[in-house]
Amino acid sequence: MVKDGPLRMNKRKALSAETEKEIETTNMDFEKIVWQTPANPPERQDYIFRNGRRHVKPYYFEFISHVNKRWNGKTIVDLFTDEFRGRPRDYYVSAVKCGRIKVDGKMVDVSYIVRNSQKITHFLHRHEPPVMAWDIPILLEEPDVVVICKPASIPVHPCGQYRKNTVVGILEAEHGLAPLFPVHRLDRLVSGLLIIARSAVKADQLRQQIMAREVRKEYIARVVGVFPEKQSWDTELDLVNLGNTKSAYRVIKLIYMGRESYPAVLFVFSQQVVSANVDHDAREQRSTAEVDTNSAGKSACTKFTRVSTNGTHSIVLCEPVTGRTHQIRVHLQHLGHPIANDVLYLSKDVAPRPGQATGNKAANREPSPTSDIPLDSSSDLVEKKSGEDFSIDPMCTNCPDLAPKGYGEIEEALWLHCAKYSAPGWAYECPYPDWALLN
Repeated sequence: MVKDGPLRMNKRKALSAETEKEIETTNMDFEKIVWQTPANPPERQDYIFRNGRRHVKPYYFEFISHVNKRWNGKTIVDLFTDEFRGRPRDYYVSAVKCGRIKVDGKMVDVSYIVRNSQKITHFLHRHEPPVMAWDIPILLEEPDVVVICKPASIPVHPCGQYRKNTVVGILEAEHGLAPLFPVHRLDRLVSGLLIIARSAVKADQLRQQIMAREVRKEYIARVVGVFPEKQSWDTELDLVNLGNTKSAYRVIKLIYMGRESYPAVLFVFSQQVVSANVDHDAREQRSTAEVDTNSAGKSACTKFTRVSTNGTHSIVLCEPVTGRTHQIRVHLQHLGHPIANDVLYLSKDVAPRPGQATGNKAANREPSPTSDIPLDSSSDLVEKKSGEDFSIDPMCTNCPDLAPKGYGEIEEALWLHCAKYSAPGWAYECPYPDWALLN
Protein backbone atom coordinates (compact mmCIF):
# COMPACT_ATOMS: atom_id res chain seq x y z
CA MET A 1 0.00 0.00 0.00
CA VAL A 2 1.09 3.57 -0.67
CA LYS A 3 0.97 5.85 2.33
CA ASP A 4 -1.19 8.94 1.96
CA GLY A 5 1.08 11.93 1.46
CA PRO A 6 0.47 15.65 1.85
CA LEU A 7 -0.05 15.97 -1.86
CA ARG A 8 -1.31 13.59 -4.57
CA MET A 9 -0.56 14.74 -8.09
CA ASN A 10 -3.01 12.88 -10.29
CA LYS A 11 -2.72 15.55 -12.95
CA ARG A 12 0.80 16.91 -13.07
CA LYS A 13 0.80 20.22 -14.88
CA ALA A 14 2.34 23.45 -13.68
CA LEU A 15 2.73 23.71 -9.93
CA SER A 16 0.26 26.17 -8.49
CA ALA A 17 1.22 29.02 -6.18
CA GLU A 18 -0.51 27.17 -3.34
CA THR A 19 1.58 24.07 -4.06
CA GLU A 20 4.80 26.11 -4.08
CA LYS A 21 3.89 27.53 -0.67
CA GLU A 22 3.37 24.00 0.66
CA ILE A 23 6.73 22.95 -0.84
CA GLU A 24 8.51 25.76 0.93
CA THR A 25 6.92 24.71 4.23
CA THR A 26 7.79 21.06 3.67
CA ASN A 27 11.40 21.89 2.93
CA MET A 28 11.88 23.69 6.24
CA ASP A 29 12.92 20.22 7.44
CA PHE A 30 15.00 19.58 4.32
CA GLU A 31 18.20 18.97 6.27
CA LYS A 32 16.48 16.21 8.28
CA ILE A 33 15.69 14.12 5.21
CA VAL A 34 17.98 11.14 4.78
CA TRP A 35 19.10 10.64 1.21
CA GLN A 36 21.28 8.12 -0.56
CA THR A 37 24.46 8.40 -2.56
CA PRO A 38 26.24 5.83 -4.76
CA ALA A 39 27.97 4.70 -1.55
CA ASN A 40 24.68 3.28 -0.24
CA PRO A 41 24.43 -0.35 -1.48
CA PRO A 42 21.12 -1.81 -2.73
CA GLU A 43 19.35 -4.09 -0.25
CA ARG A 44 16.79 -6.85 -0.70
CA GLN A 45 14.01 -4.81 0.94
CA ASP A 46 14.49 -2.04 -1.63
CA TYR A 47 12.46 -3.95 -4.22
CA ILE A 48 8.71 -4.22 -4.76
CA PHE A 49 7.24 -6.91 -7.02
CA ARG A 50 3.98 -6.18 -8.82
CA ASN A 51 2.38 -7.73 -11.90
CA GLY A 52 5.51 -9.59 -12.91
CA ARG A 53 7.71 -6.55 -12.60
CA ARG A 54 10.49 -5.58 -10.27
CA HIS A 55 10.13 -2.02 -8.97
CA VAL A 56 12.41 -0.06 -6.66
CA LYS A 57 11.02 1.82 -3.69
CA PRO A 58 11.41 5.52 -4.45
CA TYR A 59 14.24 7.04 -2.43
CA TYR A 60 15.93 10.38 -1.92
CA PHE A 61 19.09 10.79 -3.94
CA GLU A 62 21.55 13.56 -4.74
CA PHE A 63 22.82 13.80 -8.29
CA ILE A 64 26.11 15.60 -8.81
CA SER A 65 27.34 17.01 -12.12
CA HIS A 66 29.67 19.72 -13.39
CA VAL A 67 28.94 22.40 -15.95
CA ASN A 68 30.32 21.53 -19.38
CA LYS A 69 30.80 23.69 -22.46
CA ARG A 70 27.26 23.07 -23.73
CA TRP A 71 25.76 24.14 -20.42
CA ASN A 72 27.99 27.18 -19.94
CA GLY A 73 26.09 30.48 -20.05
CA LYS A 74 22.61 29.03 -19.48
CA THR A 75 20.43 29.94 -16.54
CA ILE A 76 20.15 27.18 -13.97
CA VAL A 77 16.48 26.64 -14.84
CA ASP A 78 17.07 26.62 -18.61
CA LEU A 79 19.88 24.11 -18.14
CA PHE A 80 17.67 21.61 -16.36
CA THR A 81 14.67 22.23 -18.63
CA ASP A 82 16.74 21.67 -21.77
CA GLU A 83 18.95 18.81 -20.62
CA PHE A 84 16.71 16.85 -18.23
CA ARG A 85 13.31 16.73 -19.87
CA GLY A 86 11.69 14.22 -17.57
CA ARG A 87 10.20 16.97 -15.42
CA PRO A 88 8.34 20.21 -16.24
CA ARG A 89 10.00 23.61 -16.08
CA ASP A 90 7.88 24.68 -13.10
CA TYR A 91 9.31 21.80 -11.09
CA TYR A 92 12.85 23.06 -11.70
CA VAL A 93 11.85 26.60 -10.77
CA SER A 94 10.50 25.37 -7.45
CA ALA A 95 13.49 23.06 -6.90
CA VAL A 96 15.89 25.98 -7.29
CA LYS A 97 13.82 28.22 -5.03
CA CYS A 98 13.71 25.71 -2.19
CA GLY A 99 17.35 24.59 -2.46
CA ARG A 100 16.91 21.15 -3.94
CA ILE A 101 19.06 22.35 -6.82
CA LYS A 102 22.25 24.12 -5.76
CA VAL A 103 25.37 25.48 -7.42
CA ASP A 104 28.69 24.95 -5.62
CA GLY A 105 26.72 23.97 -2.52
CA LYS A 106 24.80 27.25 -2.37
CA MET A 107 21.24 28.28 -3.13
CA VAL A 108 20.93 30.52 -6.19
CA ASP A 109 18.27 32.58 -7.92
CA VAL A 110 16.26 31.06 -10.78
CA SER A 111 17.98 33.48 -13.19
CA TYR A 112 21.49 32.47 -12.07
CA ILE A 113 23.84 31.83 -15.03
CA VAL A 114 26.12 28.83 -14.67
CA ARG A 115 29.79 28.78 -15.66
CA ASN A 116 32.23 26.08 -16.73
CA SER A 117 33.22 23.47 -14.14
CA GLN A 118 30.78 24.62 -11.46
CA LYS A 119 29.38 21.84 -9.30
CA ILE A 120 25.62 21.35 -9.54
CA THR A 121 23.69 19.14 -7.13
CA HIS A 122 20.10 18.01 -7.53
CA PHE A 123 18.39 16.46 -4.53
CA LEU A 124 15.25 14.61 -5.58
CA HIS A 125 12.85 11.77 -4.90
CA ARG A 126 14.20 9.14 -7.27
CA HIS A 127 11.93 6.68 -9.08
CA GLU A 128 13.65 3.97 -11.11
CA PRO A 129 12.04 2.35 -14.16
CA PRO A 130 10.72 -1.19 -13.58
CA VAL A 131 12.27 -4.30 -15.09
CA MET A 132 10.85 -7.78 -15.48
CA ALA A 133 10.67 -9.68 -12.18
CA TRP A 134 12.91 -12.48 -13.40
CA ASP A 135 15.66 -13.87 -11.23
CA ILE A 136 19.22 -13.62 -12.49
CA PRO A 137 20.53 -17.18 -13.00
CA ILE A 138 24.13 -17.61 -11.86
CA LEU A 139 25.71 -20.09 -14.27
CA LEU A 140 29.13 -20.23 -12.62
CA GLU A 141 30.68 -18.68 -9.54
CA GLU A 142 34.45 -18.78 -9.20
CA PRO A 143 36.81 -16.90 -6.86
CA ASP A 144 37.63 -14.32 -9.53
CA VAL A 145 34.70 -14.58 -11.98
CA VAL A 146 30.89 -14.78 -11.84
CA VAL A 147 29.06 -15.85 -15.00
CA ILE A 148 25.34 -15.14 -15.28
CA CYS A 149 22.50 -15.33 -17.78
CA LYS A 150 21.26 -11.76 -17.99
CA PRO A 151 17.51 -11.43 -18.51
CA ALA A 152 16.35 -8.87 -21.04
CA SER A 153 15.05 -5.50 -19.76
CA ILE A 154 17.69 -5.21 -17.00
CA PRO A 155 20.67 -2.90 -17.63
CA VAL A 156 24.08 -4.24 -16.60
CA HIS A 157 25.30 -1.36 -14.45
CA PRO A 158 23.99 1.96 -13.12
CA CYS A 159 23.19 4.36 -15.95
CA GLY A 160 20.59 7.01 -16.61
CA GLN A 161 17.58 6.43 -14.38
CA TYR A 162 18.72 2.95 -13.37
CA ARG A 163 20.81 2.32 -10.25
CA LYS A 164 19.35 -0.46 -8.08
CA ASN A 165 17.36 -2.08 -10.91
CA THR A 166 20.55 -3.27 -12.59
CA VAL A 167 22.38 -6.59 -12.79
CA VAL A 168 25.10 -5.28 -10.51
CA GLY A 169 22.58 -3.86 -8.02
CA ILE A 170 20.36 -6.96 -7.90
CA LEU A 171 23.30 -9.34 -7.49
CA GLU A 172 24.57 -7.27 -4.59
CA ALA A 173 21.14 -7.00 -2.94
CA GLU A 174 20.09 -10.65 -3.36
CA HIS A 175 23.38 -12.54 -3.42
CA GLY A 176 25.78 -10.29 -1.54
CA LEU A 177 28.11 -10.17 -4.53
CA ALA A 178 30.22 -7.01 -4.42
CA PRO A 179 32.25 -5.39 -5.75
CA LEU A 180 31.52 -6.50 -9.31
CA PHE A 181 33.23 -5.48 -12.54
CA PRO A 182 31.34 -6.38 -15.76
CA VAL A 183 33.86 -7.45 -18.39
CA HIS A 184 31.77 -6.70 -21.48
CA ARG A 185 28.57 -4.90 -22.43
CA LEU A 186 25.11 -6.19 -23.17
CA ASP A 187 22.35 -3.80 -24.19
CA ARG A 188 19.47 -3.56 -21.75
CA LEU A 189 17.05 -5.41 -24.06
CA VAL A 190 19.57 -8.15 -24.90
CA SER A 191 19.72 -11.38 -22.89
CA GLY A 192 22.40 -13.95 -22.37
CA LEU A 193 25.92 -14.59 -21.16
CA LEU A 194 27.52 -11.92 -19.02
CA ILE A 195 30.99 -12.33 -17.55
CA ILE A 196 31.59 -10.37 -14.37
CA ALA A 197 34.98 -10.14 -12.68
CA ARG A 198 35.32 -10.05 -8.90
CA SER A 199 38.27 -7.65 -9.05
CA ALA A 200 39.44 -4.77 -11.21
CA VAL A 201 42.62 -6.68 -12.02
CA LYS A 202 40.73 -9.70 -13.39
CA ALA A 203 38.35 -7.46 -15.31
CA ASP A 204 41.27 -5.65 -16.93
CA GLN A 205 42.91 -8.96 -17.83
CA LEU A 206 39.79 -10.24 -19.62
CA ARG A 207 39.13 -6.90 -21.31
CA GLN A 208 42.66 -6.88 -22.68
CA GLN A 209 41.97 -10.26 -24.29
CA ILE A 210 38.81 -8.86 -25.88
CA MET A 211 40.60 -5.76 -27.12
CA ALA A 212 43.36 -7.94 -28.59
CA ARG A 213 40.63 -9.93 -30.41
CA GLU A 214 41.65 -13.13 -28.70
CA VAL A 215 38.06 -13.78 -27.60
CA ARG A 216 35.48 -15.36 -29.87
CA LYS A 217 32.02 -13.90 -29.22
CA GLU A 218 28.89 -15.76 -30.32
CA TYR A 219 25.35 -14.38 -30.34
CA ILE A 220 22.08 -15.81 -31.62
CA ALA A 221 19.52 -13.61 -33.37
CA ARG A 222 16.09 -14.22 -34.87
CA VAL A 223 15.85 -12.17 -38.05
CA VAL A 224 13.32 -11.27 -40.72
CA GLY A 225 13.15 -13.44 -43.82
CA VAL A 226 15.15 -16.36 -45.12
CA PHE A 227 18.78 -15.61 -44.38
CA PRO A 228 20.85 -16.99 -47.30
CA GLU A 229 22.35 -20.42 -46.72
CA LYS A 230 24.25 -20.75 -49.95
CA GLN A 231 24.36 -19.21 -53.38
CA SER A 232 25.91 -20.53 -56.58
CA TRP A 233 27.56 -18.60 -59.36
CA ASP A 234 29.51 -19.39 -62.52
CA THR A 235 33.22 -19.45 -61.78
CA GLU A 236 33.87 -16.73 -64.35
CA LEU A 237 31.66 -14.29 -62.44
CA ASP A 238 33.60 -11.53 -60.72
CA LEU A 239 32.93 -12.08 -57.00
CA VAL A 240 34.06 -8.58 -56.13
CA ASN A 241 31.01 -7.12 -57.84
CA LEU A 242 28.42 -9.45 -56.32
CA GLY A 243 25.47 -7.85 -54.58
CA ASN A 244 24.80 -4.33 -53.38
CA THR A 245 25.54 -4.85 -49.70
CA LYS A 246 29.31 -4.80 -50.26
CA SER A 247 29.57 -7.73 -47.87
CA ALA A 248 32.46 -10.13 -48.20
CA TYR A 249 31.62 -13.81 -48.74
CA ARG A 250 33.86 -16.62 -47.55
CA VAL A 251 34.44 -19.22 -50.23
CA ILE A 252 34.52 -22.63 -48.60
CA LYS A 253 33.97 -25.10 -51.42
CA LEU A 254 34.65 -25.39 -55.14
CA ILE A 255 33.02 -28.28 -56.94
CA TYR A 256 33.47 -29.20 -60.57
CA MET A 257 30.59 -31.19 -61.98
CA GLY A 258 32.18 -33.84 -64.20
CA ARG A 259 29.73 -33.61 -67.08
CA GLU A 260 30.26 -31.56 -70.19
CA SER A 261 26.81 -29.99 -69.86
CA TYR A 262 27.64 -28.58 -66.43
CA PRO A 263 30.01 -25.66 -65.96
CA ALA A 264 32.24 -25.34 -62.92
CA VAL A 265 30.09 -24.11 -60.03
CA LEU A 266 31.25 -22.10 -57.04
CA PHE A 267 29.27 -22.74 -53.84
CA VAL A 268 29.41 -19.90 -51.33
CA PHE A 269 27.86 -20.83 -48.01
CA SER A 270 26.10 -18.65 -45.52
CA GLN A 271 28.86 -16.97 -43.53
CA GLN A 272 28.75 -13.35 -44.53
CA VAL A 273 31.32 -10.93 -43.24
CA VAL A 274 29.97 -7.40 -42.99
CA SER A 275 32.53 -4.63 -42.77
CA ALA A 276 30.66 -1.37 -42.35
CA ASN A 277 31.46 1.54 -40.08
CA VAL A 278 29.05 2.07 -37.19
CA ASP A 279 28.16 5.62 -36.22
CA HIS A 280 26.22 5.88 -32.94
CA ASP A 281 24.06 8.89 -32.08
CA ALA A 282 23.97 8.97 -28.28
CA ARG A 283 21.12 11.47 -28.15
CA GLU A 284 18.89 9.44 -30.48
CA GLN A 285 20.19 6.14 -29.04
CA ARG A 286 20.50 4.76 -32.54
CA SER A 287 23.36 3.64 -34.79
CA THR A 288 23.83 3.68 -38.56
CA ALA A 289 26.04 1.52 -40.77
CA GLU A 290 28.16 3.19 -43.44
CA VAL A 291 30.29 1.43 -46.05
CA ASP A 292 32.14 4.64 -46.83
CA THR A 293 35.52 4.45 -45.10
CA ASN A 294 35.49 8.23 -44.77
CA SER A 295 32.31 8.22 -42.67
CA ALA A 296 32.28 9.48 -39.10
CA GLY A 297 31.60 6.02 -37.71
CA LYS A 298 34.02 3.54 -36.19
CA SER A 299 35.21 0.53 -38.14
CA ALA A 300 33.15 -2.57 -37.39
CA CYS A 301 33.08 -6.16 -38.57
CA THR A 302 30.56 -8.96 -37.93
CA LYS A 303 30.35 -12.54 -39.26
CA PHE A 304 26.91 -14.09 -39.80
CA THR A 305 25.94 -17.74 -40.40
CA ARG A 306 22.43 -19.09 -40.82
CA VAL A 307 21.47 -21.79 -38.33
CA SER A 308 17.85 -22.50 -39.36
CA THR A 309 14.79 -20.95 -40.97
CA ASN A 310 11.03 -21.54 -41.10
CA GLY A 311 10.47 -19.44 -44.19
CA THR A 312 9.39 -16.37 -42.23
CA HIS A 313 12.21 -15.94 -39.75
CA SER A 314 15.77 -17.26 -39.56
CA ILE A 315 18.04 -18.02 -36.63
CA VAL A 316 21.46 -16.56 -37.30
CA LEU A 317 24.76 -17.04 -35.49
CA CYS A 318 26.41 -13.64 -35.10
CA GLU A 319 30.12 -13.28 -34.38
CA PRO A 320 31.16 -9.65 -33.82
CA VAL A 321 34.85 -9.09 -34.40
CA THR A 322 34.69 -5.56 -33.06
CA GLY A 323 32.41 -4.24 -30.32
CA ARG A 324 30.51 -1.13 -31.40
CA THR A 325 27.21 0.07 -29.97
CA HIS A 326 24.29 -1.78 -31.61
CA GLN A 327 26.78 -3.32 -34.05
CA ILE A 328 24.99 -6.64 -34.63
CA ARG A 329 21.60 -4.97 -34.88
CA VAL A 330 22.63 -2.36 -37.43
CA HIS A 331 24.73 -4.81 -39.49
CA LEU A 332 21.75 -7.16 -39.77
CA GLN A 333 19.64 -4.23 -40.90
CA HIS A 334 22.37 -3.40 -43.41
CA LEU A 335 22.07 -6.92 -44.87
CA GLY A 336 18.29 -6.57 -45.20
CA HIS A 337 17.57 -9.06 -42.40
CA PRO A 338 16.95 -7.00 -39.23
CA ILE A 339 16.09 -8.67 -35.95
CA ALA A 340 12.43 -9.61 -36.26
CA ASN A 341 11.19 -7.65 -33.22
CA ASP A 342 13.73 -4.82 -33.25
CA VAL A 343 11.46 -1.81 -33.78
CA LEU A 344 14.45 0.53 -33.73
CA TYR A 345 16.01 -1.06 -36.80
CA LEU A 346 13.10 -2.67 -38.65
CA SER A 347 12.69 0.70 -40.31
CA LYS A 348 15.34 3.31 -40.98
CA ASP A 349 12.79 5.99 -40.12
CA VAL A 350 11.42 4.74 -36.80
CA ALA A 351 13.25 5.65 -33.61
CA PRO A 352 11.13 5.29 -30.43
CA ARG A 353 11.85 7.73 -27.64
CA PRO A 354 13.74 6.43 -24.62
CA GLY A 355 11.25 5.00 -22.16
CA GLN A 356 8.59 4.47 -24.82
CA ALA A 357 7.30 0.93 -25.10
CA THR A 358 8.15 -0.88 -28.31
CA GLY A 359 6.57 -3.92 -29.82
CA ASN A 360 3.32 -5.43 -28.62
CA LYS A 361 2.15 -5.92 -25.09
CA ALA A 362 2.58 -9.65 -25.39
CA ALA A 363 6.27 -8.93 -24.90
CA ASN A 364 5.62 -8.85 -21.17
CA ARG A 365 5.00 -12.58 -21.43
CA GLU A 366 8.10 -13.21 -23.53
CA PRO A 367 9.64 -16.65 -22.98
CA SER A 368 12.55 -17.03 -20.63
CA PRO A 369 16.10 -15.92 -21.37
CA THR A 370 17.05 -19.60 -21.40
CA SER A 371 15.06 -22.59 -22.50
CA ASP A 372 15.63 -24.48 -19.27
CA ILE A 373 14.92 -21.58 -16.92
CA PRO A 374 11.22 -20.91 -17.66
CA LEU A 375 9.98 -17.50 -16.78
CA ASP A 376 6.43 -17.72 -18.03
CA SER A 377 5.56 -17.94 -14.35
CA SER A 378 6.71 -14.38 -13.81
CA SER A 379 3.14 -13.51 -12.86
CA ASP A 380 3.56 -15.82 -9.89
CA LEU A 381 6.27 -13.52 -8.60
CA VAL A 382 3.81 -10.72 -7.97
CA GLU A 383 3.28 -11.74 -4.39
CA LYS A 384 6.96 -11.99 -3.45
CA LYS A 385 7.38 -10.81 0.08
CA SER A 386 8.63 -7.24 0.16
CA GLY A 387 7.88 -4.09 2.05
CA GLU A 388 5.52 -2.22 -0.25
CA ASP A 389 5.14 0.95 1.80
CA PHE A 390 6.77 4.12 0.58
CA SER A 391 6.22 7.77 1.30
CA ILE A 392 4.93 10.35 -1.13
CA ASP A 393 7.13 13.38 -1.70
CA PRO A 394 5.09 16.56 -2.16
CA MET A 395 7.42 17.89 -4.86
CA CYS A 396 7.86 14.68 -6.79
CA THR A 397 6.34 14.71 -10.28
CA ASN A 398 6.19 10.90 -10.32
CA CYS A 399 4.43 10.23 -7.01
CA PRO A 400 2.18 8.46 -6.18
CA ASP A 401 3.20 6.07 -8.99
CA LEU A 402 6.08 3.67 -8.55
CA ALA A 403 7.43 4.00 -12.09
CA PRO A 404 8.62 7.31 -13.52
CA LYS A 405 6.75 8.94 -16.38
CA GLY A 406 7.10 7.19 -19.73
CA TYR A 407 7.81 3.76 -18.28
CA GLY A 408 4.32 2.34 -17.98
CA GLU A 409 5.08 -0.45 -20.44
CA ILE A 410 8.19 -2.58 -20.51
CA GLU A 411 9.87 -2.85 -23.88
CA GLU A 412 9.92 -6.16 -25.68
CA ALA A 413 12.79 -8.54 -24.99
CA LEU A 414 14.97 -8.27 -28.08
CA TRP A 415 15.53 -11.45 -30.07
CA LEU A 416 19.27 -11.19 -29.61
CA HIS A 417 21.06 -13.41 -27.11
CA CYS A 418 24.69 -13.73 -26.10
CA ALA A 419 25.46 -17.47 -26.21
CA LYS A 420 29.20 -17.96 -25.76
CA TYR A 421 32.54 -16.26 -25.08
CA SER A 422 35.72 -18.29 -25.51
CA ALA A 423 39.46 -17.74 -25.63
CA PRO A 424 42.56 -19.92 -25.29
CA GLY A 425 42.26 -21.58 -21.89
CA TRP A 426 38.64 -20.75 -21.08
CA ALA A 427 35.08 -20.79 -22.43
CA TYR A 428 31.72 -19.76 -20.95
CA GLU A 429 28.35 -20.68 -22.43
CA CYS A 430 24.71 -19.78 -21.82
CA PRO A 431 21.65 -21.87 -22.81
CA TYR A 432 19.71 -20.74 -25.88
CA PRO A 433 16.42 -18.88 -25.38
CA ASP A 434 13.06 -20.39 -26.30
CA TRP A 435 12.58 -18.08 -29.28
CA ALA A 436 15.66 -19.62 -30.95
CA LEU A 437 13.64 -22.82 -31.54
CA LEU A 438 11.73 -22.32 -34.79
CA ASN A 439 8.65 -24.44 -35.54
